[in-house]
Amino acid sequence: MNNPGTPTLDQLRIFLTIVDTGSFAAAGRKLNRAVSVISYGIANLEAQLGLLLFEREGTRKPQLTVAGRALLAEARSIAHGIDGLRAKVKGLLDGLEAEVNLAVDVMLPADRLGKVLRAFAMAFPTVQLRLHAEALGAITAMVLDRAAVIGLSGPLSAGVEGIEAMAAGSVAMVPVAAPDHPLGRMTTIAPGAGRDYTQLVLSDRSRFTEGRDFSVSSPKTWRLADLSAKHALLREGIGWGNMPLPMIEADLVAGTLVRLAMPDHPGGTYRFSGIWRRDTPPGPAASWLLDQLVALGRDDADMEGLGDV
Repeated sequence: MNNPGTPTLDQLRIFLTIVDTGSFAAAGRKLNRAVSVISYGIANLEAQLGLLLFEREGTRKPQLTVAGRALLAEARSIAHGIDGLRAKVKGLLDGLEAEVNLAVDVMLPADRLGKVLRAFAMAFPTVQLRLHAEALGAITAMVLDRAAVIGLSGPLSAGVEGIEAMAAGSVAMVPVAAPDHPLGRMTTIAPGAGRDYTQLVLSDRSRFTEGRDFSVSSPKTWRLADLSAKHALLREGIGWGNMPLPMIEADLVAGTLVRLAMPDHPGGTYRFSGIWRRDTPPGPAASWLLDQLVALGRDDADMEGLGDV
């Protein structure tokens, strides 16, 4: 019966660094170690496991063996877990934060945010809050760049390396226009009709949305970095576009905006996630704030789909 030994965390980090950088030499440079030390570490890891992890002959770059590929995900999971443990311990040792930087998506309903922040002020009266309201990928960018320790982001945070996330509810997105807009006057909107009129589109300058559009169906667009400006221009009849339903419910009741029954552009759901850097988990106050945002969001109705922004 074969019983593998127990690899060290350092051996696993060497293994992962070789995979990520593509060579023993590059791994040595990243870890600031000699190539001989990297080779020795991998040789010891292979000896501990009783498996060959890299094919070293006949190729300029080390290639993972079948066994190496099979163990890669487990090695990453262990490394991430240790990073999270060390960062969490650091946060506990540092104690309560003096300040919390929070970045939230502009699509987040104001009443949802207000309830959480009111409770936060009562629970942590000594902690200052810096609140940033951003659009699209800017929330993820702020968290990655450490400008915010936590974020309440839209769907663009999904799958971003180094970011941890928890589902935090959603908001309905609906296409609207002013009642005197040509689309607003139509009782029946034909498929493709939206392409004939200016579409107001929310945008941001983050690297996550550069050169990308989301459900933009009209070649005529006005791009706005501010959701309130988009709301105002929609009410003026300048164009049509999707808006978060809670923000324009009063307009729908008052008749200053009308919901468009567009067969090819029905709107949908904009999903939120509470996010933080994997290597910098939030401290006690920020963790409480994030948990409350996530919990309140999960209480909201969850719809299918993703509307344009």
